[in-house]
Amino acid sequence: MSWIPFKIGQPKKQIVSKTVERDFEREYGKLQQLEEQTKRLQKDMKKSTDADLAMSKSAVKISLDLLSNPLCEQDQDFLNMVTALDTAMKRMDAFNQEKVNQIQKTVIEPLKKFGSVFPSLNMAVKRREQALQDYRRLQAKVEKYEEKEKTGPVLAKLHQAREELRPVRDDFEAKNKQLLDEMPRFYNSRLDYFQPSFESLIRAQVVYYSEMHKIFGDLTQQLDQPGHPDEQREQENEAKLSELRALSIVADD
Repeated sequence: MSWIPFKIGQPKKQIVSKTVERDFEREYGKLQQLEEQTKRLQKDMKKSTDADLAMSKSAVKISLDLLSNPLCEQDQDFLNMVTALDTAMKRMDAFNQEKVNQIQKTVIEPLKKFGSVFPSLNMAVKRREQALQDYRRLQAKVEKYEEKEKTGPVLAKLHQAREELRPVRDDFEAKNKQLLDEMPRFYNSRLDYFQPSFESLIRAQVVYYSEMHKIFGDLTQQLDQPGHPDEQREQENEAKLSELRALSIVADD
């Protein structure tokens, strides 16, 4: 035998139309999806900025490690090259930090504040659901007395049940109307709220990569040797590597 929960005390009269209930579920479903997307976007933005900072910090550490390499003590040209690299990496790290700070302030924090609204919204939906359950329970109570023989005690109880029902019905209808009015407005407001944040994100990225173009352009001019194309450098490196492999201490047994 199957058991259907929440059937006890349910009224025969349909107190909320299927159209209203469908509209409510549609609007609330859109907001639930928006809440999940907002959480995911905030999390992904945080991961992205953390990765950006880790990248630039690692680049600075690599250049510092190279500066402490004994080669820098023996070869002035190598020292000059690594010093130029270290300067470029530190400039990159500084601009990267500015970019991350900007994104934190204008994108991540607004996402966090927007997400903080949803618990209150979800609580309002729960209060509406509780009001609906109270409405159904009292409506079923009224119907029970309406179906009984109209004796004096029954009529008294019917009157009392109707008096109990009236404020509960009004409370539900007020909560239901407010949510149906405000949920679409809240959902539609997301565009106006987030547009400045994403414009700021784009500007921060444009500024950062424009500066990176300048920094690495300057670095390239300092490091480039006239008459040494990449193919020639690769050939020279292969030749030097072959000389190293020819040494007896690295030869295979």
